[in-house]
Amino acid sequence: MSAQSQGNTTLAALAHLSALIASFIGPLLIMILADDGDTLVKENAKNALNFQIMIFIAIIISGVLTVVLIGLLLLPLIALIDLILVILATVKANGGEVYEYPFTPSII
Repeated sequence: MSAQSQGNTTLAALAHLSALIASFIGPLLIMILADDGDTLVKENAKNALNFQIMIFIAIIISGVLTVVLIGLLLLPLIALIDLILVILATVKANGGEVYEYPFTPSII
């Protein structure tokens, strides 16, 4: 699921952590601004961006489903899943691993 890699672990962890504040914009900026040779940062930022795109899609679907009230249950659940997985990914990236979020397709 995850692989050891060499690179800036702080920036790799920040790629995940920035998603809690700036959604998909944080990981996107880090992916664009990272050195081309730093595969750890690039891969973690790409994985964080893919996950945040999926979270954004899930929030939109839940927003639509609030009409039938099921979305009111899904929105806090999505937020909790996002928080837990981002914290887990941040810890793994800080340890020098490329974290891949579960059930997240490679969009980028």
